[in-house]
Amino acid sequence: MAKNFPDVWIGRVEKQLTNKDVAPWLDGIAELSVEPVMIGEGTDAEKSLIYIPTTDFEPGVLINNSTYPIALQEYDDDTATIALDKFQTKVTTLSDDQVLGAVYDKIDAATKTHVVAINTNKYGKAIHALAPNKNTDLTPLVRTTGLNDGAGRKKLTKNDLVALKKKFDLMMVPMQGRRLVLCPDHIADLLELDQVFANQYYNYSEGRIAKAFGFEIYEYVANPIYTASTGVKKSFGAVVLEGDYMASVAFYDQNVAKKTGLTKQYFQDSQTDPQYQTNRLNYRHYFITIPKTMRYIGAIISDVVVVEVP
Repeated sequence: MAKNFPDVWIGRVEKQLTNKDVAPWLDGIAELSVEPVMIGEGTDAEKSLIYIPTTDFEPGVLINNSTYPIALQEYDDDTATIALDKFQTKVTTLSDDQVLGAVYDKIDAATKTHVVAINTNKYGKAIHALAPNKNTDLTPLVRTTGLNDGAGRKKLTKNDLVALKKKFDLMMVPMQGRRLVLCPDHIADLLELDQVFANQYYNYSEGRIAKAFGFEIYEYVANPIYTASTGVKKSFGAVVLEGDYMASVAFYDQNVAKKTGLTKQYFQDSQTDPQYQTNRLNYRHYFITIPKTMRYIGAIISDVVVVEVP
């Protein structure tokens, strides 16, 4: 095993664990300027905490959050204490040939499954946290009003996008910084509906498609799920049932807080494994994205086609 394995490999993995190309809808969102504090490091109860002045942050948003486990641990008159989400990968085995040297393509190949697994979960949880739990005056939900997609779902229309814009206008959300992250269903609806949008879509760069209806338009494949009948967001990781649809999520970028914490690498050398003679590797990564206040966020949810009984 190369002597520089730990530093080189962990550095490369940290570089790959960014939102660039994976979640471009978070590009430009500044990291919170607080340093995480490790509690119980090396134990099953290990946590990474950040302390944020309540003058800059409203902890109430976390109390009502449906992205579990709830991040808020405790707060007093001066600060909110927030626990970063902990993402851990399963152990994989590597041959000696795979870990020797520090060539980037070799490192990326060996760690790809870990990076993909962490990014899939961290950004899926992030977009889930930025979506409203239900319809309110300050967290509006707009239902689609289009034609039947053939499976009982109403398609997205331009009027639905206009309706969302009006909701944000009524909340007095600044025009600069509005972002809309479309889910696959709604992307497909717009591609069928609007040739101009289709032309923009096929020429987009790094996940951002265009600016339309006052929003910077992005897409993502792991948006939160809502139950159409109730208009309520399902908890993160919940089982998708009939009548549940992925939603498109809108937010104001200045109302988003994110923090990247520590990435830890765990490695067991093959020389300590005489039975199987393989190296073992996995990672632990801390990260969180949440809205600062329970306002300036919204969603478009697919409605169901009501079949009238004659």
